Amino acid sequence: MNTGNHTPRMGSFTSKPQQVSEECEDDLLVFPDGMVGRDDLLHWVQEPLVDLPPLLPHTYHYPTPSTPPSPSPSSHNNITLPTTTTTTTPHPPPDNSFRVMQWNILAQALGTNTDNFVRCPPEALDWNTRKFRIVEEMLTYLPQFICCQEVDHYNFLERVMERLGYCGVFMPKPDSPCLYLPNNNGPDGCAIFWDDTRFKLLTTQTRVVEVWHVQSNQVVILLVLEERSTGQQLVLLTTHLKARQGALLASLRNEQGKDLLAFVEQHCKGRPVIVCGDFNAEPSEPVYTTMTEASTGLHSAYSFLNDGREPTYSTWKVRGEVDCCQNLDYIFYTPDKLTVEGGFDVPSEEDLGPNRAPSLSYPSDHFALICDFTFKPQLDVEECSSASTSHL
Repeated sequence: MNTGNHTPRMGSFTSKPQQVSEECEDDLLVFPDGMVGRDDLLHWVQEPLVDLPPLLPHTYHYPTPSTPPSPSPSSHNNITLPTTTTTTTPHPPPDNSFRVMQWNILAQALGTNTDNFVRCPPEALDWNTRKFRIVEEMLTYLPQFICCQEVDHYNFLERVMERLGYCGVFMPKPDSPCLYLPNNNGPDGCAIFWDDTRFKLLTTQTRVVEVWHVQSNQVVILLVLEERSTGQQLVLLTTHLKARQGALLASLRNEQGKDLLAFVEQHCKGRPVIVCGDFNAEPSEPVYTTMTEASTGLHSAYSFLNDGREPTYSTWKVRGEVDCCQNLDYIFYTPDKLTVEGGFDVPSEEDLGPNRAPSLSYPSDHFALICDFTFKPQLDVEECSSASTSHL
């Protein structure tokens, strides 16, 4: 872990004593005999949810006509694709593409103890319901890469996803707020899962994000992966920046963004880059500009899909008497090396209903961002190395 032995740390943000983590039934999970493949696994996770409303749908969205998607090898050049298409089943990824999911899945200890979701039925927050709803969302869209935040039940997710050939990496927060709450399952943190049948892991790097050379309570996971069939390499990173509003917190997040970019630059070496995370920042905040200014080589995938505009929200919940509708989650990528072929919009306001999220139809207060990418033809190794000195 690239944290160093002499880097000072910010102190704890609470004076409460830590609570003892409880034993979890996740470890007792038994898979049925003969369960093979995605359809069997999806049927298994949906069985306990049979009496609940269906999972909230997403609409598949192509780039706007001004930035048409790259045609796949099997498509005809004279076909004009629609701007959006709504289907009752998940839209399949374009040929030769890979799918990325960014999702703050909501830490169980936080959701049940501190988040004050007054309009959410208590049964919707029960872990024995939520754990299957979370996996249902993942299996429905089956991305090659899943970047998650607020993960406090990593072992459960790892055991389920490994059934389909996925591997995972988890990094807890140094001082997770979950540890101070009753009935916790240990610290929350960030995790990445990847389809190991298609991409092999080359390097794992982790870091505690620094602010003015002081370690914060936020973490980063960075993976270098290689597509097995083509040898194309990819740098994938996930993080979860400091929460809460105010000028000081916005400044702190901006410093975290700068540290994040320095970490990426240290390891990208001219490769394509995707940065996923809950940045806890609206597009108007300085950290968004820092992430997307020209010198970084990064652009927002959802901004590209929406003709330069970010979605209105990526999280919508009711806390107490406050209706919280914000755009805080992003997928950034290097457009000179990757093409955004399409992606899924967040659930509509109509589908959410007045009680927003989480709900019996959705297990988190944040919505999964899901994008399809293809690799652009790459320069040779020497040219890539030269290019990396000027941008990511």
